[in-house]
Amino acid sequence: MIYKVYYQENISEIPVRENTKTLYLEASSEREVRHYLKDRNYNIELVQLLEGNYLEYEQNSPNFRLENA
Repeated sequence: MIYKVYYQENISEIPVRENTKTLYLEASSEREVRHYLKDRNYNIELVQLLEGNYLEYEQNSPNFRLENA
């Protein structure tokens, strides 16, 4: 399954929408995604499962780079 993760780069800063970044991970569950990212010091806002048309749309984005958990 492919997940889109919305995050802030520094866990100690207040989240600001304009500073939100995204990354894409292939993992078997949301729990695995969070475990994979725990050492990065990110403030994770949302982990979203991508499926169907939404996944196809994201894959066509120039910013789509998939990491494996």
